[in-house]
Amino acid sequence: MTKDNNTAGRLPTPESLQVAGRKNLAELIRIRRHFHENPELGFEEINTGAQIADIMEGLGLEVQRNVAKTGVVALLKGGNPGKTVAVRADIDALPIQEHNDVPYKSKTPGKMHACGHDVHITAAIGTAMLLAEHRSTLAGNVKFIFQPAEETPGGAEPMIQAGVLENPKVDAIIGGHVWGSLDCGRIEVLPGPTMASSDIIRLTGHGKGGHAAQPHTTIDPVIIGSEIVGALQKIVSRQTDPTEAVVISICRFQAGDTFNVIPHSAYLEGSVRTLNNALRQELPQKIESIIRGITEPYGATYELDYTFSYPVTVNDAGVTESVRQSAVKIIGPDNVRTAQRASMGAEDFSYYLLQVPGTFIRVGSRNEAKGITHEMHHPQFDIDEDVLATLPAVYAQAALDLRNA
Repeated sequence: MTKDNNTAGRLPTPESLQVAGRKNLAELIRIRRHFHENPELGFEEINTGAQIADIMEGLGLEVQRNVAKTGVVALLKGGNPGKTVAVRADIDALPIQEHNDVPYKSKTPGKMHACGHDVHITAAIGTAMLLAEHRSTLAGNVKFIFQPAEETPGGAEPMIQAGVLENPKVDAIIGGHVWGSLDCGRIEVLPGPTMASSDIIRLTGHGKGGHAAQPHTTIDPVIIGSEIVGALQKIVSRQTDPTEAVVISICRFQAGDTFNVIPHSAYLEGSVRTLNNALRQELPQKIESIIRGITEPYGATYELDYTFSYPVTVNDAGVTESVRQSAVKIIGPDNVRTAQRASMGAEDFSYYLLQVPGTFIRVGSRNEAKGITHEMHHPQFDIDEDVLATLPAVYAQAALDLRNA
């Protein structure tokens, strides 16, 4: 982006950010399509990270490469002292075969940016493009955190452990996610819990195998497992306040090798989600109590591995309101709204919010007129690239406004 000497000496206005955002659109589309064509999975983002680092260095930012293995941190230092605001973008793809017929289709078999992280990368780069030319008049710093492995196994914690929230210390952090059900040009915010925790149940039940014609001589782990699957739903319907959101989904059930042999064991695996961190701590005991109550009368045994994964994503009310007002300045009040409910999806952005105040917004990417209607993680997921003209401007305005929040 060419530096404009008429504007470099003063901070940008919302209007100038909108104009610059539109001017940058073609370049940002080119960047996004490059990343879309070349997806890499979690902690494998070697080329992705190197290319991000090269671009950010080209904009004159201080860059740290290979943070938490494949992450990148780029620091835009302002010419005056002040707060440090972080913008986080996740950079990994998914193990999905792309089914889109577009010129920028994934070139890597079995891998695809089906969750829009290529957009998140590009929006952060676009934000740096908008702010870099104003660094001399900027008070404070803007830190860009390009994080690996959001999808799995989780890159936020390793990035935090590597010190990305320090030197300089981050005062507030913002992030966002393209949202396949929200029209392009619109943004949703939500103070408080906005995305659920996500924990994992792994259960192996041990019974006594035998002939399918003589079930009375066996301890059937399939029957026991089936009872457990149904009974776990009573935690949701009968042991939890109905105003609280809880999801228990058993998504994997494996047992046996053939049609006429009752197996010795069965394996169940599933996901547990809630929007209440206190309730989250109670769920393992409730789940194990039900499992024990079903297995013991049959004489079966079990092994339960309950893994706490991503915590609840809880947006800071003050930062959320500041970002809402910033978004209004860029796209107008009719295009910014408060979400009606939280999502039961999960995000490891939640780990940053345990350390510093921040907010995670939903960014519209749907455009039915262009045939862009598929949800995230679908092999035909795509986005209306017009979002790349507005999201960087929203982030840039939010970073400017949060200095005074």
